[in-house]
Amino acid sequence: MNTPTQDGFYMPPEWHLHRCCWMGWPCRPQSWPFELTRAQASYAIVAQTIAQFEPVMMATVPERVTEAVQSCPSPIQVVTLPMDDAWLRDMGPTFIVNDQKNLAAIDWQFNAWGGSHPDHAQDVAFAQSMLAYTQIRRYVAPLILEGGAIHVDGEGTLLTTEQCLLNPNRNPHLTRRDIEKLLSDYLGVKQIIWLGQGLQEDETSGHIDNLACFVRPRVVVALNSQDPQDGNYLALQDNLQRLRQATDAKGRQLEVIEIEQPAHREDAQGLRLSLSYLNFYIANGGIIMPIFNDPADEAAIKTLTQLFPERQVVTVPALDLIHGGGGIHCITQQQPLP
Repeated sequence: MNTPTQDGFYMPPEWHLHRCCWMGWPCRPQSWPFELTRAQASYAIVAQTIAQFEPVMMATVPERVTEAVQSCPSPIQVVTLPMDDAWLRDMGPTFIVNDQKNLAAIDWQFNAWGGSHPDHAQDVAFAQSMLAYTQIRRYVAPLILEGGAIHVDGEGTLLTTEQCLLNPNRNPHLTRRDIEKLLSDYLGVKQIIWLGQGLQEDETSGHIDNLACFVRPRVVVALNSQDPQDGNYLALQDNLQRLRQATDAKGRQLEVIEIEQPAHREDAQGLRLSLSYLNFYIANGGIIMPIFNDPADEAAIKTLTQLFPERQVVTVPALDLIHGGGGIHCITQQQPLP
């Protein structure tokens, strides 16, 4: 069987026009130690906000259809699919397109972020179930990978981290070169820019979607800390240096714009929360941006507004999502128009 790249497919950038956004309704109480209903309220706000810009498909288990429909009224469409958790970016498929305006998707292997979450059999099969429901062509990739671990520019360049993709809890049998070959075969990328470590206490083992993302080809926005005493300082400085020294698939040096991270904040167990303004969602005509009631919020809003002048930046309080382990980008998955 051919790989997606052999068939002319590639992963488009997130600013490519969307057919819809996929989300999943929170249904597992143990994933939300503070309160499931608060998590559901946060998901509903994100869904309703995105629905102002593009269609939203909300997947849920049969026993929670009623509450999902009540919280996510029309035009949000609620569909029933088997699932354990609700992190669509990571357990869902990655959509790819080709120049003939065809759509397909990649079903990655999923092991719940390196085995950090038990009882995830339905999430392992979620991408397959979702693609069967949508009748979208499916490629099965022999690589454990979550959608939050990659960002692309649509012109052959991919961002990821060593902490995540080279982690023994993901693909211990594969070398860096093996992983790069698979990313090329399945996403159509030619240049992979490896950042180092992710945020402290990030249970995803350093997903890129908390650290850096493309704004457009050649331009990257990246998280920074200006406090040498901060636990993220060294990792973020190293990542910035790697970005400044990198070139994209077309040989261009990157323009790197910095956003200061929010202040250190901990959960009830004393673990640092992985707060990042970069965990935003690019919608058709909009940016759905997390905020944290933090002094750094305003500067981050200003920066993203300047970086996306053609889009409306809409902020959503995201602390309740972060307590569950992720942000706005983590709970969404764009389906592009081919």
